[in-house]
Amino acid sequence: MASSPKRSTQPSTPDDPLATPHVRVAVIGSGFGGLGAGVRLRRAGITDFVILERAGSAGGTWRDNSYPGCACDVPSHLYSFSFAPNPEWPRSFSRQPDIRAYLEKVADVFGLRPHLRFHTEVTELRWEREHTRWRVTTRAGSWTADAVVSASGPLADPKLPQVPGLAEFPGRVFHSSRWDHDYDLTGKRVAVIGTGASAAQIIPEIQPAVGELTVFQRTPAWVLPRADREITALEKWLHGRIPATGLLRRASVFAMRELQVGAFVRQPEMLRLVQRMAVRNLERGIADPELRARLTPDYRIGCKRILLSNTYYPALAAPNARLVTSGLAEVRGSTLVAADGTEAEADAIVFGTGFHVTDLPIAERVFGTEGHSLAEEWKGGMEALRGSTVHGFPNLFFVIGPNTGLGNSSMILMIESQLNYVIDALRTLDAVGATAMQPTARAQRHWNLEVQHRMRRTVWNTGGCRSWYLDSQGRNTITWPGSTSAFRRATRRVDLSEYELLKRTAPVAREVAA
Repeated sequence: MASSPKRSTQPSTPDDPLATPHVRVAVIGSGFGGLGAGVRLRRAGITDFVILERAGSAGGTWRDNSYPGCACDVPSHLYSFSFAPNPEWPRSFSRQPDIRAYLEKVADVFGLRPHLRFHTEVTELRWEREHTRWRVTTRAGSWTADAVVSASGPLADPKLPQVPGLAEFPGRVFHSSRWDHDYDLTGKRVAVIGTGASAAQIIPEIQPAVGELTVFQRTPAWVLPRADREITALEKWLHGRIPATGLLRRASVFAMRELQVGAFVRQPEMLRLVQRMAVRNLERGIADPELRARLTPDYRIGCKRILLSNTYYPALAAPNARLVTSGLAEVRGSTLVAADGTEAEADAIVFGTGFHVTDLPIAERVFGTEGHSLAEEWKGGMEALRGSTVHGFPNLFFVIGPNTGLGNSSMILMIESQLNYVIDALRTLDAVGATAMQPTARAQRHWNLEVQHRMRRTVWNTGGCRSWYLDSQGRNTITWPGSTSAFRRATRRVDLSEYELLKRTAPVAREVAA
């Protein structure tokens, strides 16, 4: 497909509203989704786009999460783009600095730097019905765009609980994704709130250095051993010199993950063997039967995210560690009070309490054809057609949209599937001579009824837990109840019978670069 004529992609300023530049596509976010969108747009011949990033560098969640011990729980060779294999991964499960460096390299190798706009937080997306386009307002100026790809991701905005007295706490307070590297924890009394994936990595890293470690646990997690190791020089050489070996490695990991889908989404009882492995891991790591009992979940494994660690249990069993099996309820000066009345003194509080996932903050900033926000549209729960598009919001495409999350494999597989869908949508618009598309209300509803029907027997819904996969109504709007292969098939092509097409009726003045 031929690219659009070159236009200025510098933003207008509030003092010069008539000079608003126009782009074919505005991409929000520069993590895996945003950079992947940039690569796919360029490969499709579309060079008239910007990638808007609120921070000062690329990387998304792998830039923000720099806490001690931060690493991925998906094998490295699967947690990377299929079009950008990395033969130099240092470990089988990569750590945050290596993943961030990989994303920076993707930006360089695929020529994305000219498209990146840093310190450019999107404050409003508003559909202009009369011009059949989006107006994108940011803290650094404005653009208009034919289409918007929202790749801000669900792990972008930290979620902090409203705890009485927290504002008066005299020590340091920070979220795991906003780690305070200027604060030395050595010898301090540190409280970690939460026992999810981030906390399970932080706790073993800081436990040897802190004076006292208090962990507030509302619900214990199932933990499996982490089969991590260094990748040898020979393996790197083979993957670099003979790319087929890297592809074979990726394919084998992919196949193993796909085989697990049946246990998660069709026959959760198959997870009993995995649960027995987790019980043995707990017994090996915790000798004290009373502590072991407090760390034993009462729900089926897989219902909440499974953690991978060889050091989490030993850290909790250390002499300077204390487990409080109740959530933080109140802060009185430097005293933290749990819901069960247990008290602990602290110099610093680290919140490992997750993110705004089922209530995406970007939704409050997006206004569609009827003038109301996406947050209003989703007040009964998030939903989208094929996890990608929403009725009433033409040419708005989501990467990692509703019901596209995974519990067992690499999100990069889902991201690439959605990018296939975006590119096919843009090509289809050109082919049929339309300007924009939006899913019909019927198609969107049918898709989501089917998704929720299939969700009923998954371990996330039947496992007996309350996880962050569920929204305030108890509906799972996060995970995908199928294999990544099934999602790839579902997003391979845009089905025009599911869409309404819009054409621009009035000419639009566009600023053209000199």
